[in-house]
Amino acid sequence: MGRGPPVVSVWRALRAAPLPVALVAMVALTGVVLGRVYAGGLLTRLVVGAAVGSVLVSVAARRLPSWLVAPLSVAGLAGFTAWSLRVSADAAGLPGSLVEVAADAARNGIPRLLTAMIPVEPTPDTVLVPLVAAWLAGLAGAEVALRAGRVLLGYLPPALLYAGAVYVVGPNADPAVWPTVAFAAVAALGLAVPSGRSGPSAPDPTAGLAPGVRAAVRVRLAATAAAGLVVVVGLAAAVGPVVAGRVDERPVDPRRYVEPPQVESLDENPLIRISGWALNPGQKLLDVATERPDTPAGADAPTEAPDPGPPGAAGNAAGGRSVRIRLAVLSDYDGVTWRVGATYRNAGRILPAAQPAPGATVETVRQEITVADLSGRLLPAVATPREVGGARVAYDPSTGTLIRPEGLAPGLRYTVTSAAERPDNNLLATADVPAGEEVARVLRVADGVPDPVRRLAAQLAEDNGAPYARAAAIEQFLAEHYRVVADAPSGHAYPNLNFFLFGPRDGGGQRGTSEQFAAAFAVLGRLSGLPTRVVVGFSSSGNGPVRAADAFAWPEVLFSGLGWVAFDPLPRPNDEPRPVEEDFRPAPEDPPPSEVPEPTLEPTETPPPQAGAARPVDSGGLSTPVLVGGGAGGLLLVVGAVLAALVGMRRARSRARLSTGDPGRRIAGAWREVTDALRLAGRPVGGDLAATEVAERARAALVEARSARVERAAGTASPDLAELAGLLNQLVFAPGATAPEQADRAAALAGEYVSALRAARPWWRRLLWSIHPGPLRWRP
Repeated sequence: MGRGPPVVSVWRALRAAPLPVALVAMVALTGVVLGRVYAGGLLTRLVVGAAVGSVLVSVAARRLPSWLVAPLSVAGLAGFTAWSLRVSADAAGLPGSLVEVAADAARNGIPRLLTAMIPVEPTPDTVLVPLVAAWLAGLAGAEVALRAGRVLLGYLPPALLYAGAVYVVGPNADPAVWPTVAFAAVAALGLAVPSGRSGPSAPDPTAGLAPGVRAAVRVRLAATAAAGLVVVVGLAAAVGPVVAGRVDERPVDPRRYVEPPQVESLDENPLIRISGWALNPGQKLLDVATERPDTPAGADAPTEAPDPGPPGAAGNAAGGRSVRIRLAVLSDYDGVTWRVGATYRNAGRILPAAQPAPGATVETVRQEITVADLSGRLLPAVATPREVGGARVAYDPSTGTLIRPEGLAPGLRYTVTSAAERPDNNLLATADVPAGEEVARVLRVADGVPDPVRRLAAQLAEDNGAPYARAAAIEQFLAEHYRVVADAPSGHAYPNLNFFLFGPRDGGGQRGTSEQFAAAFAVLGRLSGLPTRVVVGFSSSGNGPVRAADAFAWPEVLFSGLGWVAFDPLPRPNDEPRPVEEDFRPAPEDPPPSEVPEPTLEPTETPPPQAGAARPVDSGGLSTPVLVGGGAGGLLLVVGAVLAALVGMRRARSRARLSTGDPGRRIAGAWREVTDALRLAGRPVGGDLAATEVAERARAALVEARSARVERAAGTASPDLAELAGLLNQLVFAPGATAPEQADRAAALAGEYVSALRAARPWWRRLLWSIHPGPLRWRP
C-alpha cells in the first residue's frame, strides 16, 4: 500500500500528457506549414522549440497563481527569442550585435516577411513574427485548455495560428494536405483522452445512482455521443464537396497588399547618368576584387573573348580579363525615357537559381566590392548573383539585379557569388525569339517613332530574316557609322535618337555616348521584332578601382532557349566611321533633322547692357557745365525711354505667350518663359534634353540660387516643374489633346517659377532681369 500514491501520481501524469502534447503538436505544425516557403529547416525547428517552451512553462506553473504565468512565460519568450535571433543571424551571416539585429527585426519583421523572395531565408526579421506568434498561441491555448478546462476554446489560438500560416503561404507552395490532416488528428486525440483535471480520484457522474438509473444515464450519454458523431459526419459529407471544389482555385496571396522595396528616382533611369560620368572619368565609384574558383591557379584563361567594354575603358587594360558588372536593367521605354520597372523582393544570403540555357558555359565569379562615390540603391554585381554577404539586399529574378533598400554609402563592403553564363555561339545563328504576352513588355514600341528611324529598321531587317542576323546587322551598322564621344549631351528620347542617327556630322549628329548607342540598338531591334532591353553597368579588369570612365550601357536581345544575349554596337577604337548617307538616304520630302540641339553649357554671367559713351564736343557757344548738364539730361531721357520700352516689350511678349492662341501654343509659350528665365539666370539648357531633364535642372538651378541667398529663401516654397514638363510631353506626343484649363495651369506654373528664380537673384541682377533684351531676340 505504500507504493500507492506514487503510482497514482504517475497515472495522473500519463493521463494528463495527451492534451499538452496535442497543443504542442498543433502549434508545431504551423512551423511545418510555414517551412514550405522557407529555405532549409531552421524555421520549423525554431517554431517547434517555441511550441514546446510555451506549453511547458504553463504545465510547470499550473499550481501557481494564474497571474504569475504570463510574466514567467514572457520571460521565457524573451530568452528563447534572443537565442533564436542570434542563431538565425549567424546562419545568414548577418553582421551586428544582438541589440542591432533585434531592433531591425522588430521594425521590419512583418513587411519583410510579406515581401521576401521565395524561398525565404530564415533571417532574424523573417523568423521573429512566427516565433512570437507561436509562443503566444501555445501560452493562450495551454492556459485555457489546461487551467480552465475548456479544451475546445483552448484549441482556438493554435487553430487561428495555423490558418494564418496557410494564408501567409498562399499560392506559393503546394496545398498543405498532410499537415492539415495531422492537425485534425492531433486535435481529435486531445479531445478523446480525458484531460488532466480527470483521473482515478475524479468523481464518477453516475456515482450514487441506482443501478437502473445509472444504466439509463450511460445509454443517454452514448446516444448523445453517437448523435454528435452523425452530425459531424453529415457536415463533412455536405461541406466536403464544396471545399474540394475550391482546391484547384488559386488562393489569395497576401504579398500583393504589401509594397515591395522600391528604387530611388535617381535609379529609375540610370542611363542618363552615363554622360555625367563620361565628363568626370577619374571619379572612383567602386573597388572590386574578383576570384574565379572554377579556373585553377596558373591555368590559361578560357578561349572565349572577354567582354569588350567601352572603348578606352580601364577594364580593357592589356593583360587583364574584362568582366561586366551590372548596375541596372531597363526594360520599359515610353519614347522618352528608359526605366527599370523591376519588382524587388527582400532576399537572404542565398538567391534562387535558374536552370542554365542548353549548351551554355557557366562560370562562378566571386566578387568583393567596396562602394566609393556611387550613390543610389542599385547594388552592382556580376550577372547572375547567387549568394550575397555583408549587406541586406532585395532581388529581382527577372533581371538578376540587386538593390540595397537602405541605400549605398561610402565604405560599404559586400561579397557576391555569381554564375556568369555565356551562351553557345553555335546556336545563335538558328535561334528564334519568343513572342506573346510574356515578352510584350520588351517588344513594346511607343507611339511617335520618327519615320527615318522606322525606315532604317526596315532596311536593316529586309535582307536579314533570322533574328540573330537582324541583331548583328543593327550592331554592325551602328559600329560602322557613328562615333563615340565623351562630351555628347545626355538624352535618348525619340528626337534625341533621330538626331543621333541622322543629324549632320558637322553639326553634332552621328556622335554620342554608349547611352545613345544602346538606346538606338534597342529601339531599332524592337522595330525589327526583337525583344530588347538596355543594361547599365561597368567594365572592370577584375581587380582594382572602377571609375566613372568605366561606366557604359549595352543592349541585350532575348533568344528562345538561350536567354538574354549581350551585343556591342560601339565602334572599335581608331575606326573612322562611314557617313550614314552612304548606306541610308531618307526620302527628299523627309530630310534628316538639321537643327543642332543646344549643348549643356556651364553657367555664365550675363553682361549688363553697355551704354554708349558720349564724346564731349566744343561748340564754342555754350559753357561746358550747360553742355554737360544738357547732354546728361538728354542721355538719361533716351536711356530711360529705351529701358521703359524694353520692359514694356518684355511684358507684352510674356502676355502673348501665356494668354494668346490655342492651349498648345500657350503651353509651349509657358515652357519658353521657363527656358528664357534659365538663360537669364546664367543656366541655359540644351534643346536636346528631355522635358523631364530640363525640369530637374530648373529645380537644381533654383535650389542653388536660393542657397546663395538664404535670407530670401526662408519660408518660400519651391515650384515644381514636373507637371509642366508632363504637359509639354503631352503636347509633343499627343497634339490637340490639351485643354484650356491645362494651358492656364501651365501659365501659373511658369509664372511661379520665373518669379521665384528672379527673387533669388541679387538686387542689381533683378533690375537687369526686367530690361535684358535677350528674350526678344532669342530663337524659340
